[in-house]
Amino acid sequence: MKYMLTYDLMETIRNTNQWMGATARAYASYPIMSWGANPAMDWLKAWGEVTERTFARMVAKPDWDIPVQTNFDGTDMVVSTETVVARPFGDLIRFRVGNRPDRSRRIMLVAPMSGHYATLLRKTVISLLPDADVYVTDWHNARDIPVSAGKFDIEDYTLYLMDFMRALGPDTHVIAVCQPVPLTLAATAYLAELDPKAQPRTLTLIGGPVDPEANATEVTDFGRTVTMGQLEETMIQRVGFKYAGVGRMVYPGLLQLGSFISMNLETHANSFRDEIISVAKGEASDHDRHNTFYDEYLAVMDMTAEFYLSTVERIFKGREIARNAFVVAGHKVDFGKITTVAVNIVEGEKDDISAPGQCLAALDLLTGLPDDKKAAHLEPGAGHYGIFAGKSWRNNIRPHVLDFIDAHTDGKGANVGNVVKLS
Repeated sequence: MKYMLTYDLMETIRNTNQWMGATARAYASYPIMSWGANPAMDWLKAWGEVTERTFARMVAKPDWDIPVQTNFDGTDMVVSTETVVARPFGDLIRFRVGNRPDRSRRIMLVAPMSGHYATLLRKTVISLLPDADVYVTDWHNARDIPVSAGKFDIEDYTLYLMDFMRALGPDTHVIAVCQPVPLTLAATAYLAELDPKAQPRTLTLIGGPVDPEANATEVTDFGRTVTMGQLEETMIQRVGFKYAGVGRMVYPGLLQLGSFISMNLETHANSFRDEIISVAKGEASDHDRHNTFYDEYLAVMDMTAEFYLSTVERIFKGREIARNAFVVAGHKVDFGKITTVAVNIVEGEKDDISAPGQCLAALDLLTGLPDDKKAAHLEPGAGHYGIFAGKSWRNNIRPHVLDFIDAHTDGKGANVGNVVKLS
């Protein structure tokens, strides 16, 4: 499958479905179609509208669309993004809230690179903005990165995180969500050896596979049973001529999306059926529950082949993080070197991606960290998405994380210092 033709064929299928939806919607919208009562046209138009939107959003990066924040004097402040560190495969961005003074809490959110854009953390950002200055790792779509930019694997990802932490300084509180949890832990441990003063103040790890074998899921079972040769032959494709990354070997976002949907196929099928019915009845809207969710869920990005393959081989199969055997740029990282960074583990009881125990395994690796700097929280009834967005996050996990940050902050309430801006 490692051919441009395969990648272009997949894009052609997506584009064709988008065109079919647009054609059906346009055909059913002709004025002549309304001259007589014909429910079939209403259904055709509804099907076309849902189909067109579904396949169109698969190739569009969602906007952050952060709502305005209210100042102490009641005025509205517009939220904008600015780039703090620029890199070929991802940037560190800040959410600037009008002319608001810096908050005492400086939080760096490490977004997953697992098929979705960093905008997956939009609700997390919105919930934290009133109480903190928020920074996010904004990873780029591999199909848009020229081959001349070089490779990007899990070691490069770790080095990027180290650069981001250095730029923000030691008064930073890092929150890693899902996939980047083990690599964020590794970046912190490497900094503990190379540049201790650049370590963050606290590290909150949310639902990530530090030890995938601690509690098996479908994801870990897949990683254990499939061979690397099978993965490379069936999952890796070469970007076609349509994009700037032409020729780059990637794990396509559309394949990852197919995997996501197959895990809950009946649920997704019912959701789209219900949305078509709602559109036909005139009860749907651009921002209804279905569109709000799927506008983000269906927007997927490609990962570099080397990042995807090294994740499976070294994190899941080799368990290098879990065995304290992870090597970055020829240097073996020792998690026992983390001695001052307070570490907080958050897991969801019903998480079927990174099951309880996988993230908690991080605490056993921190042999040099005092117990009073370790914490763990298991959220009852929460699934994977619920531990960083939704009701469980808002009501329980977010307050817990902020309390943990405050409990391990020196000079609580003081303004933070300047941020080093790199390019």
